[in-house]
Amino acid sequence: MRPSLFALIAALLLAMPGAAQTETGTITPEAAVAEDVVDPMAPREARDVTLEEFLWIARPLVVFADSPADPRVREQLQILAERPEPLLERDVVVIVDTDPSAQTALRSALRPRGFSLVIVQKDGRVGLRRPSPRDVREIVRGIDNFALRQEEVRIGQ
Repeated sequence: MRPSLFALIAALLLAMPGAAQTETGTITPEAAVAEDVVDPMAPREARDVTLEEFLWIARPLVVFADSPADPRVREQLQILAERPEPLLERDVVVIVDTDPSAQTALRSALRPRGFSLVIVQKDGRVGLRRPSPRDVREIVRGIDNFALRQEEVRIGQ
């Protein structure tokens, strides 16, 4: 995965919001990445995933909002796109849910109010919940404080 490719894709998403959104305004994986490119940091739609599929594999970072027009969603995705490497090292998967009427499994399980940034640990527990966009440094610090992450680091060394 080349970081510059992710930054380019994110920039295109931010520059052309209509091209990356469906009629309901949710971001589609097809629009987020080129047809033949698989980008682990490309935002995924919440309606296509469940927390169970990430158990012990990845840390879902879920960006919730009540509308795809919420500028905090774009701000958060841009922040994540600028420094994807530390997130990839920590097995982070980005998921976006901007359609409350869809009642996704993630929305039901995590119960956000308005804009919300939620990081779920690999064991399925909520590790971090914030009501506004956060920079990668703060997100990484939060993840590094998770007991499971500390164990991963200890075993890896």
